[in-house]
Amino acid sequence: MSSITQGRLRAAFARRLSEMYGREVPAYRTLVEVSQEVNLDVLRRAGAGAERLGSIGRVTAERHGAIRVGTPGELRQVARIFGAMGMRPVGFYDLRDTASSAVPVVSTAFRPVTEDELATNPFRVFTSMLTPGDPRFFDAGLRGRLEAFLSARRLFPPELLELADEAEAAGGLPEERAERFLRLAVEAFALSTEPIDRAWYEELERVSAVAADIGGVASTHINHLTPRVLDIDDLYRRMTGHGITMIDAIQGPPRWPGPDVLLRQTSFRALAEPRVLREPDGRVTTGSLRVRFGEVEARGIALTRDGRRLYDDLLARADHLARETVPAAASASGGSGGSGGSPDGAGRGASARRDAVARDLWEREFPASERDLAVRRMGFFTYHAVEDRPRDGRPPVADLAELLDAGWLRAEPIVYEDFLPRSAAGIFQSNLSGEGIKDDSLTGAGYDLGLLSEAIGREVLDPFALYEAQQERSLDQAARALGLPAIP
Repeated sequence: MSSITQGRLRAAFARRLSEMYGREVPAYRTLVEVSQEVNLDVLRRAGAGAERLGSIGRVTAERHGAIRVGTPGELRQVARIFGAMGMRPVGFYDLRDTASSAVPVVSTAFRPVTEDELATNPFRVFTSMLTPGDPRFFDAGLRGRLEAFLSARRLFPPELLELADEAEAAGGLPEERAERFLRLAVEAFALSTEPIDRAWYEELERVSAVAADIGGVASTHINHLTPRVLDIDDLYRRMTGHGITMIDAIQGPPRWPGPDVLLRQTSFRALAEPRVLREPDGRVTTGSLRVRFGEVEARGIALTRDGRRLYDDLLARADHLARETVPAAASASGGSGGSGGSPDGAGRGASARRDAVARDLWEREFPASERDLAVRRMGFFTYHAVEDRPRDGRPPVADLAELLDAGWLRAEPIVYEDFLPRSAAGIFQSNLSGEGIKDDSLTGAGYDLGLLSEAIGREVLDPFALYEAQQERSLDQAARALGLPAIP
């Protein structure tokens, strides 16, 4: 009997999850259809250049999901399920201080990490864990009741976890067991029909809508599923034209004439979904909750630590300058930065002003080309010796800029495979029904990468180290091909 590899398991899981989510959230199907329309239009318009950051086949199939869990034990179980599909935890994201609303979670992303596995299927899942030990959000009484509720629930059936361990150890599963694993895994992330204790949910919701979505229910679910698009500004306009309410802004770098970097994201606003509720008197009724939304992303070039520092600095300066120019009424609407704003014209107008400020800063101070990103060591690339390079008798010089300019080397951008905490918090916040409660007079609990690694029981990998290793391997190979000891 043939075996289904981890890469094939991952691709099948992503496809089936997308089908399930499309049935649960019909607007997601519209988002996927519009994304595909935009991608085909960009391909027709730009030709081969449209595939500079990934083939159209990869971009069209690409998804990232988002889930939320409540405890380190649940996070360890999630790691086993995704480990079965060749996905490892990469990056630490602390959303607690990134959003102005109450978002009491820390996060990582499970994804493939090698070039060949990313090429097979780059499916990734942004996974957030609740932080009930943070006194800024939860007092001792609520924390105790919340932890008791979480410890009493079971998110994943033992059979699923056993199959996951088998797949991770063996690098795949026989066909019949793979089919069983996929069915159980998809079912585990479906929206539950079990009644929700209304009073308990609403008590947590007063603290944070995110906390209620995690700790107010007896299960977990896909919070959003995100297709990739080649022109996110065009998609935003088209979705609005379909009558779908989008959040106020596109999170991340501004649209500008230079290279696309990192990640730009937006979403349609969380929809009211029917849920079964249990009232305090025991009656079961039907109500609605707004927790799930449709996100879309455009991916760019991964930035080095220096590039990321410049990005963060420009973003902070754009915020400051935008606050100086945004009228009080627009600022009060939450439009500045697009995090937590209303979908009205004032919010969108404030976001447009902030984008204009950011674009001006980028055009003056950010590297204006891929070549500049490479030479200034601000972007990650793979480097390849050019086979048909011009030969004028001069040997190559071990200098990156000269090798690129003289045609000895070709630089291919490395796609950013990870996330931005500010953007993630902005998406979360823009889809919340209220600000929640956060007492900044108290000291927050010290969650960090080390604690998250301990919670997962696996090392949380550093994304910068992964990109750097990929770049260094290519430089070593290029140096050997050119007969150079090294390319500094």
